[in-house]
Amino acid sequence: MDNISQTQQLVSEINRLHADFSRDYFETGKIAKLNLSRTIRQIPVAHIYQYRLTLHESINDYLMAADIDIRYFYRVKTRESIDDMIERFSHCEDQYPVNNWLNDIFGARIVLAPDDVNTVMERLDDWQDALGLKNWYLRDKPGYRGLHVYFKNKNNFYFPWELQIWDAADVRSNIENHEKFKRHFM
Repeated sequence: MDNISQTQQLVSEINRLHADFSRDYFETGKIAKLNLSRTIRQIPVAHIYQYRLTLHESINDYLMAADIDIRYFYRVKTRESIDDMIERFSHCEDQYPVNNWLNDIFGARIVLAPDDVNTVMERLDDWQDALGLKNWYLRDKPGYRGLHVYFKNKNNFYFPWELQIWDAADVRSNIENHEKFKRHFM
């Protein structure tokens, strides 16, 4: 299977895992379902922490059952990183929906050759429609370049997940950028 087919498989599997985990977590009646299209003033922080902890404890069980043939990396956002984001966004004059800025409690990453990244970008509109992805965009700023794909299964009660697709030539600068701007709370 080529890199594009494997990437499509990964996108499909992350989307499926997101839906499965979210249904298992939110549809049992044990956890309150809160509309995450509201601002942080309306979403209890404990709701976010509980989701993050449950995801952290169980994500490997979901990933082990996934049909993924491409090398990928993943992480569950730390509580310190969540606190940092809550602090920044709760003080914004313009309040944004929680599911717009806390969209990567689960994040996966793959590295592809430049031509493969371009091919994936060409196909993402079709994948977005076929898989019901939230959205995608290319972040291209000094020191960082990455294609970001978001999963939410068209449900404002489910926390979105993220897949970053990096060009192999950008790995070092992207890591340095993350160390500089995403880990200052450490």
